[in-house]
Amino acid sequence: PLEMWHVILLDDNDHSYEYVIRMMQDLFACDKPRAFELATTVDKEGRVICTTVHKELAELKRDQMHAYGKDKLIASCEGSMSAVIEPVR
Repeated sequence: PLEMWHVILLDDNDHSYEYVIRMMQDLFACDKPRAFELATTVDKEGRVICTTVHKELAELKRDQMHAYGKDKLIASCEGSMSAVIEPVR
């Protein structure tokens, strides 16, 4: 069986809830309530698991998050949010 990996979004102070919600909808096909739940969790806990998939797809999703671009709602925002992948233990 394939080893499974978590795709984890890391919190920062340079991105709005709207940005996170839109990214979750665009990249993970989340509905709005689920996207809001993920945004709330990353804000409160500093990190949130967005999905759990095989390594190749986890790397793709992480890279898509890194390429998502800056938050146009926040003037000081200079780029995408950070994400990491970690093996499921």
